[in-house]
Amino acid sequence: MAKGKLTIFLGAASGVGKTYAMLEAALGRLSEGIDVVVGLVETHGRADTEGMLKGLTVIPWRSQDHRGKILREMDLDAVLKRRPQLVLIDELAHSNAEGSRHKKRYMDVKELLSAGINVYTTLNIQDLETLNDIVIQITGVTVRETVPDQVLETASQIQLIDIPPEELIQRLKDGKVHVPDRETEGFKNFFRPGNINALRELALRYTAQRVDRQLESYRRVHGINGPWPTGEKILVCISASPFSAQVIRIAKRMTEKVQGELFAVHVETLRRFPGSEAEKDSMAKNLRLAEELGAEIIGLTGDSVAESILEAARKRNVSQIIIGKPEHTRFWEIINGSVVDKVIRQSQGISIHVIPGRQQETTGPAQVQAVKNGEEAGTNTQRWASPKIFPYLVSSLMVMVMTLVFNLVSPFLGLVNISLAYILPILISAARWGTLPAIATGLMGTIAFDLFFVPPIFKFTVADLRYLISFAIFMLVGFITGTLSDRLKKQVNYSRQRESSISALYSLSRDIAAVDNLDAVLDCIVSNISKTLEGQVMLLLPNEKAQLVLRKDSGLKSFLDNSELSVATWVYERGQKAGIGTETLGTAKALYLPLSTEQGTQGVLGIYSNERKEHFDPDRIRLLEAFTGLAAMAINRVKLAEQARESLSLVESERLRTALFNSLSHDLRTPLASIIGAVTGLLEDRNVVYSPEVRKELLKTILHGAERMNRFISNLLDMARLESGMLRLNKEWCDLQDIIGVAINRLGDALTRRPLDIDIQEGLPLVQADGILIEQVLINLLDNALKYSEAASKIMIAIRQQGKQLEIVVANRGHSIPEADLSKVFDKFYRLSSPLQVSGTGLGLAICKGLIEAHGGEIWAENNKLGGVTITFTLPITDQFLGVVPEMNKGEQDGK
Repeated sequence: MAKGKLTIFLGAASGVGKTYAMLEAALGRLSEGIDVVVGLVETHGRADTEGMLKGLTVIPWRSQDHRGKILREMDLDAVLKRRPQLVLIDELAHSNAEGSRHKKRYMDVKELLSAGINVYTTLNIQDLETLNDIVIQITGVTVRETVPDQVLETASQIQLIDIPPEELIQRLKDGKVHVPDRETEGFKNFFRPGNINALRELALRYTAQRVDRQLESYRRVHGINGPWPTGEKILVCISASPFSAQVIRIAKRMTEKVQGELFAVHVETLRRFPGSEAEKDSMAKNLRLAEELGAEIIGLTGDSVAESILEAARKRNVSQIIIGKPEHTRFWEIINGSVVDKVIRQSQGISIHVIPGRQQETTGPAQVQAVKNGEEAGTNTQRWASPKIFPYLVSSLMVMVMTLVFNLVSPFLGLVNISLAYILPILISAARWGTLPAIATGLMGTIAFDLFFVPPIFKFTVADLRYLISFAIFMLVGFITGTLSDRLKKQVNYSRQRESSISALYSLSRDIAAVDNLDAVLDCIVSNISKTLEGQVMLLLPNEKAQLVLRKDSGLKSFLDNSELSVATWVYERGQKAGIGTETLGTAKALYLPLSTEQGTQGVLGIYSNERKEHFDPDRIRLLEAFTGLAAMAINRVKLAEQARESLSLVESERLRTALFNSLSHDLRTPLASIIGAVTGLLEDRNVVYSPEVRKELLKTILHGAERMNRFISNLLDMARLESGMLRLNKEWCDLQDIIGVAINRLGDALTRRPLDIDIQEGLPLVQADGILIEQVLINLLDNALKYSEAASKIMIAIRQQGKQLEIVVANRGHSIPEADLSKVFDKFYRLSSPLQVSGTGLGLAICKGLIEAHGGEIWAENNKLGGVTITFTLPITDQFLGVVPEMNKGEQDGK
């Protein structure tokens, strides 16, 4: 389905006439015969706007209860059901009421565009995400409802609606513009001539940049020579700091100006990992913002932030790096080092843009909390958790015990050894509990050593100042070892998390690779994901009617109801994730992810956790997306394998159809022609012209033709029984000598005109076999020997016993078979090239092979020394009876 086209009516501010221009353009399209409807237009009581709506079809609004207040929202489902050619939607940056399918109205527009519906919408330049900071600086007003620039980039057309500032201010005074909170100080500051002109310039610049890009695209398409801007690649460094959001927006604006590519890199060092939930949420918001603004996200792990950033920049041929400089003191930078300085020193030709950190004019709750915790914008300071009592008690006890022991043996140890011994509890505390307990242990050891061993005893004064160096060493050892221990523990935890994720993915890939049955694959997917995430998992796949049905779940209480199924259906139809933890249908109980491949969406994976939103952080969602990727490929692989089997079956069916048509044209028509000719002659012989001998020959012709047709039809039926698995053996004690006689008699004159050499070993035992089927095997082998041998040549039949089996041989004298084709003669529809005119379907030997193997025997072909082909098959001997048929026991009688 072709996507719809988006037209945006862009203005500098409210009141410039965007809605009026949109309605005017829509009426023009309506006059051209285009089906136009109004999804949502805010008239705010303006008579001229309401007058223009009278000529258009308006979709009724949907009422939404929000905290006791009734809100009106666009009825997205009604528009999709109506499926007009063009829909009008006002205020693109609007945030939908809680409980709506999408969090933002621009997401509703995206869904309409995906459904092939064209959209007209309105937008103010202040609502662009990348211009948020600039608007705050210009107007002093925070714009809380924004639209990612990527939405505008996908627009087919942008129409700039502009009026002079004086006219806009006059319209405001006349009450022609609806603006909430008109009497507030923020409103008065916003609509000042200078502010309006600044916003107009932003709108004009954005539109000019878009026109310039369109012009360059036109030049490239039409091969027009001209100056081309050098392609720029910009890399922005982000962290969990709230200041990173401002840096990302600045980077996006710079990227737009140079028409380049934007990369966002985040480095997790081994000495620092995101700790608190607030920090993780902040990091997730920054990553989401960068992704919405069109940046490619790069996540790295390394020892040095600066080296990792520069390595990523060089790999992607980045020309400019944008990095924020946090408000650290000079002393802090001397101790910890400055990432910005390292990047600048090692940049080697890459332009570095340093954005000085500053606190936002408006701070959200997360930022206020960060400031309270002593975290400056752009920093990743080390934070320690609240101390626990147990480590300090144990450390105190170790120091006390060592002090008592050293007091008893101090004359033998000496002060040097005692001072060294006090390092032991410091190392133990650092290894077990980290930095703070290690520093506390060092302090306690210093006090104990000073009081009990350093003169003057039991006083804090130190006669020999050199002992102060020992005290400093105690504290330094505690700090260094504790810091290293904390870092190592964090590395271990981080490695365990990564190892757990990789192991889970490997386990799933290994399990699903070992099975080719869809139910088994689904079992592997559900069991692996539910074990990894400790939640309820279900898989929904489409049925024959393309409706989602539950195919497999983790076996716990099902959370799937009609509302949840509608969310899953939306995910399946759109191929986008939705549900809890996302901005689409976030009120759902579970998270739903599409199982997408290049062939389309294969189904939906649903995950429910009692931990709710905390369980679906960005890391978990990324892991789930990796799971869904593997699951989708596995399901698609099974489906493709089934399709391949069906295709092979179709090929075989086509071969069978072709063989049947060929046989019908020859093997049936030839005997039918002879039968019809003989019968016609007999019917027309009213005067009894034919002699009795001639009449007998005609009747024999009819009989031979009927027998030939009977053999042909029998072969077809036997092959059908073998292929379908419906063949059932009716085993009885048989004498092969009698079966050979019956087979020769059934072939009749065809064999009587040939010399037969029959060699049957004396004293052969009876065999348990289906006599009728073995007879059919012998008839097919003899018929094949007749077809592929010269007239009047000898046919040989031999039976002999070889150990626990009977060996039956049928041989002819004629042309040999090439060695490469000996193994193919028992394939279905295989026909040897022969100078003789040979009829048949190529099923006779294939039927023989199936029947003999059903009896537990073997069959093979080989060239004989005298020329011709020998076909041999074996039948197993269960009990050896010399010509005496054993009595059937009661079980066999009942079975028969």
